[in-house]
Amino acid sequence: MKSRESLTRLKEFQVKEKQRQLNQLQMMMAEFERMAKDLESQIAIEEKKSGISDPSHFAYPTFAKAARQRADNLQVSIRELKVQQDAAEIALEEVKAEFQKAAALEERDSSVRLRA
Repeated sequence: MKSRESLTRLKEFQVKEKQRQLNQLQMMMAEFERMAKDLESQIAIEEKKSGISDPSHFAYPTFAKAARQRADNLQVSIRELKVQQDAAEIALEEVKAEFQKAAALEERDSSVRLRA
C-alpha cells in the first residue's frame, strides 16, 4: 500500500514540475515579445530620425538594421518556444491523467483497508 502512496506523490511532483516548466516557457515568451516590441519602437524612432524606412536603402541606419535583426531573431525564438509550449501542455495533460489514476487507485486501496 505504501507503494501506491509513493506513486501518487511521484505523479503529483511530476504534475507540479511540468506546470513549472510550462509557466517558465510562457514567461520567456512574454519577455521575448516585450523585447521585440521595444526593438520595433526603437526602429521606428531611428527611421523617423533618419527619414529612411527602407532597409535596403544604402543610408538606412545601422542601428535600425541591427535592431531589426535582433527583433527577427526574437520572433524565431518565440515560434520555437511556442512549439515547446505545445509539447509541454500535452505532457502536462498526460501527467495529470496519470496522477488522477494513481490517486484513484490509492483512494480505492484506502477504502478497501477501512472495510477490512
